[in-house]
Amino acid sequence: MAHGERSDQPRFIVIGAGMAGILAAIKLREAGFDDFTVYEKADRLGGTWRENTYPGIACDVPSHLYSYSFAPNPSWSRQFSPGAEIQAYFEDVARRHGIGTAIRFGEEVTRCAFEDGRWRIQTARGTSDTADFVIAATGVLHHPAIPEIEGLDSFGGAVFHSARWDHGVPLDGARVGVVGTGSSAIQIVSALVDRVASLTLFQRTAQWIMPVNNPAYSDAEKREFARNPAAMEEIRAAVSQAFIQGFANVLVDIESPLLQAIHDACVANLEGSVTDPVLREKLRPTYRAACKRLVMSPDFYQAIQRPNAALITERIERVEPSGVRTADGALRELDVLVLATGFRVDRFVRPMRVVGRDGVELDDVWNGGPSAYLAIAVPDFPNFFMLNGPNGPVGNFSLIDVAEMQVGYILQLVEQVRAGNCSEIGVSRAAMQRFDADRAEAAKSTIWATGCRSWYLDAGGLPTAWPWTFDRFVEEMQRPRLADYDLR
Repeated sequence: MAHGERSDQPRFIVIGAGMAGILAAIKLREAGFDDFTVYEKADRLGGTWRENTYPGIACDVPSHLYSYSFAPNPSWSRQFSPGAEIQAYFEDVARRHGIGTAIRFGEEVTRCAFEDGRWRIQTARGTSDTADFVIAATGVLHHPAIPEIEGLDSFGGAVFHSARWDHGVPLDGARVGVVGTGSSAIQIVSALVDRVASLTLFQRTAQWIMPVNNPAYSDAEKREFARNPAAMEEIRAAVSQAFIQGFANVLVDIESPLLQAIHDACVANLEGSVTDPVLREKLRPTYRAACKRLVMSPDFYQAIQRPNAALITERIERVEPSGVRTADGALRELDVLVLATGFRVDRFVRPMRVVGRDGVELDDVWNGGPSAYLAIAVPDFPNFFMLNGPNGPVGNFSLIDVAEMQVGYILQLVEQVRAGNCSEIGVSRAAMQRFDADRAEAAKSTIWATGCRSWYLDAGGLPTAWPWTFDRFVEEMQRPRLADYDLR
């Protein structure tokens, strides 16, 4: 088809073949849209579960909730699944739904521009393609954040980010250092402490740890799941309800008694688990539980109290060839240094260059920080939609459920074009301004605004995550308010 020419069947480009990209492809086909291509920069699908393979990696959302609603999995090994199982699950779902042929691997989209009423993309390989709609499923925790530490390049051992784990580096009997105390670091410490000669955890900020058990499903339970899918549905519904009422909805109400109960449970976990009073106080945060993303672990406190483990709270001054020197002058000699330092969470679709109507650059629109109407759309970028974009409920629920609702919402917008009501649909500037103003006001009463530094905050210290109840998000996703959109 020549550039700018339309057919009765709109064409879609999906960017990214992680959880959300796989979902988009499946749902497009279910809706009768067969003309789409998924562009994936890597050589296989899976997104964050492809890239994060560090020891101990697991999901902190229960397995039967962190699954597509239409593809229950009776074979999960545990209540909280390890990363390799989740990766295998996504590969299996993609295979069973036959979307592999629609994915172009090794094709990183570098430019996406709205020209002559259609979207034209270019890839690093030089591929050019055109479509009526773009769905950006590029992920949130995607671009590793590498800390600026003097001498990092001079380290004589192996050094790598947790999301770029080097499995060729021997760990058994090694002296391992871990920088950071987020979820990845906590899982790594628990997984490695009994394998290594010494484990040194360089704590930047103390974290509240919510105690969770992670029981294995018995063979009998898995057979019952396979025989009776309704049993999995019951678990999914119960866990979903518990998450919504007991966690997601209370994060946006700093006066909630349930929020206080979460805090109390974390305090009890710390005080009941750590016997050394000095270590206990080093591990005690100075902010309320859930102000930062709540870390779930059944055994971190036990791991950090092993004889070969050390918690270092002194600031890292520099890295030297033989190890890490801290502000107190001490040198911790290491063989391996792991940077569990998180991600650049303001990237979203970037570094891809996105150009909207009349040459508007997304980088310029997001100069003050990324934002999107309902975490989906940005003014002046018609027929361009994001899954799990800025301002969504990233911190308090299963992102699979979020993405499923967003795909359903987007398909209702697409239906306006298929029905002939317009050829371009995009959120209005007025709706975006109202959403941002309402969001900023609501964010002030969330737990994330109670005095900690976290990746939920923008440069001005304002929480960027969805600041209302999850029930409200579900309600918003039911049906688009077409008055908030420009239809051309």
